[in-house]
Amino acid sequence: MIPVLFDTDIGNDIDDAVALAYLLRQPRCELLGVTTATGDVNQRAGLVEVTCRAAGRDDVPIHAGVAGPLLHGREQGVAQYAAIEGVPHRKDYPTGAALPFLAETIRSRPGEIVLLATGPLTNIGLLFASDPELPSLLKSVVWMGGIFLSPDENAREWNAMLDPVALALTLKWGGPLTAVGLDVTLKCRLPAQECRERFARSEPLATVLRQAEVWFTRSEEITFHDPLAAALIFAPELCRLETGTIAVELGPGSSEGVTRFTPGAEGLHRVAADVDPGAFIAHYFSVTG
Repeated sequence: MIPVLFDTDIGNDIDDAVALAYLLRQPRCELLGVTTATGDVNQRAGLVEVTCRAAGRDDVPIHAGVAGPLLHGREQGVAQYAAIEGVPHRKDYPTGAALPFLAETIRSRPGEIVLLATGPLTNIGLLFASDPELPSLLKSVVWMGGIFLSPDENAREWNAMLDPVALALTLKWGGPLTAVGLDVTLKCRLPAQECRERFARSEPLATVLRQAEVWFTRSEEITFHDPLAAALIFAPELCRLETGTIAVELGPGSSEGVTRFTPGAEGLHRVAADVDPGAFIAHYFSVTG
């Protein structure tokens, strides 16, 4: 069993919910809690609650984090919330409660916990800057974000752009971090109709599918950005990784959120350099059903 804390901006792109479904069904995942970041963190917590309940997992702690960005960046809505507005769920998650929850949980299991983040690092950057001992108490941090191996040196990824200051703080105060960048996750896609057919077979994916229908009004496919980051915790062989150092441009301006990777054996960071999409998709559905 691997204890995992999941920090997410569920509710914009559908892939966060697809990743949560994987964690809820992964038999080796001890899901210690889910925290939400950016924008309406309360609505995001509601989406987590409904998805967990569909999996029969009322035991998973859920806490709303910080809206952000910490200084400058961008904001985003919670489009998928429309799919659960009529479904009973709690609507009064206290904003910011994620931070003390994360700190207390990390301290209770020193050296054991993997912190998985699949959105802007608003909660994580603030947490690490306010308590610099915490990163050393984690087993590792896995983040879906950034672009590291693209030939376009000015390419930017959404999570990094949303809160580049939070990313910079995470990199400054944090320890080992594995980043799964957009340049690799874009290889893992399924068309909408195939997702409909596969998701309908089991919970909580059937509930995620109802949220996904909101996404399908904007896109004819799902790219498995966040699920790949989640799967890498349990099946590291899915990606080829390179070691080095990650940096982020703070801007503001057209360079805000640009991520840089400098290879080097002494670096604290690893980035996904390649993935076998077929092996990943097979692994994902072997877990979720």
